[in-house]
Formats: sequence, C-alpha cells, structure tokens
Amino acid sequence: MATLAHAAETTTQPAAVSSAAPSTSLAAPTVPSTTFAAATANARAAAVPHAGFVQPVPAPLRLTLPVFAQSAAPRPAAPVALVDLVASFVVQPGELDQESDCLAKAVYFEARGESLEGQLAVAKVVLNRTMSGLYPTSICGVVTQPAQFSFVRHGELPRADESSEPWRKAVAIADVARKNLAHSVGSNVMWYHADYVSPSWSRLHAQVARIGAHIFYG
Repeated sequence: MATLAHAAETTTQPAAVSSAAPSTSLAAPTVPSTTFAAATANARAAAVPHAGFVQPVPAPLRLTLPVFAQSAAPRPAAPVALVDLVASFVVQPGELDQESDCLAKAVYFEARGESLEGQLAVAKVVLNRTMSGLYPTSICGVVTQPAQFSFVRHGELPRADESSEPWRKAVAIADVARKNLAHSVGSNVMWYHADYVSPSWSRLHAQVARIGAHIFYG
C-alpha cells in the first residue's frame, strides 16, 4: 500500500510558504527627473513657432518746438525821409502856436537858403538851448535873447513871407524838430556860425559838424 502512503504523505504535507514576504513599505512613484522635465518643455516649445526675443526699437524722437504767437502790436514803421516829411507838410492857417512861430522864423531867417538838413540843424540848436540850463527855457526866449541871432532887432522878430515856399518849409522843419521825427545833430550842439566868419568863442568849443555854409559846435 505504498502508493497510498505516498499519497497520504502528499496530502498531509503542508504547502510550501514563500520565504519572500511582501515588504511593508510602498514603492515611490516614478517622478521625471529635472533634466527630463526641461527636455520635455523644450520639446513642446520647439513644436510651437518661436519668434524669439526682439529688442524693442524706440520710436523716433519727435521734437515739438513751441510756436510763439505773433505780437498783436504792429511793427514800428520805417523812418520817413526828411525830404518826404517836409514835402507832405501842409501849413494850416491859424494853427501855428507862438513857440512854433519863433522856431520857424529862426529857421527861415537863419537858414532858408540851406539844405533841409542844414535847416533842421539850426532848429535843433534852438531846442537844445532850451534844455541846457544855460539859456532861456522857452523857444521864443532863446530866439529873442540879446546878441544871439543876427536877424533879431531889439527883441523883435521880423515878418516872414508866409505865402512863400521857403516859409512853408521852415514851418515844416520846426514841426519835425519839435516832434523829433528825423535825425539831426546831437543834443550837445548849441552853437553855430557861418563859414565866412571866425568868432572868438568858436575856439572854446569843439567843432562837430559842417552842414552847408554853417559850422556847428558842441
């Protein structure tokens, strides 16, 4: 009955137990390494069209210059020539005041044969004296001062031919001089004489101009 015994042994023998018991710790999940993650990201980026980094180009510099508004004030008119001032002057009857009359007569009797510039210089001498502090302060006072102007007799002014062109010019010159409308001799010029005489006082002053037949001193 060996076969049965063997069978019995076979049936009664316990099943073999594996000696490799399962570990109590769980295996850590697999994590892609940093290098792999970077490679993956690079691969994904490569799949997308890459524009790359473009240095921004600054916009062109635009300078806006200030625009100044033109002044509303009109520009000063160019000076009018003396000859034009005299030519356009009209004597208004009855409008000549005493001071202008005295100045016009000084121009008329002292320099009516001279150029307009020469006549204006004579008028300026009279006006310069009124502001000098050395002579009377009025035009008539300067003209009628004794021993100053040869055409004056005893403080009286002779009559002029008021219908003549020389008189009209003399009045015009007096107006130009009083309004300072034209350039002439300087404010320090207060003496003159005809070029055919040589008064002793001329050596005491500096000659500054010679206009026509008159020599002027300052």
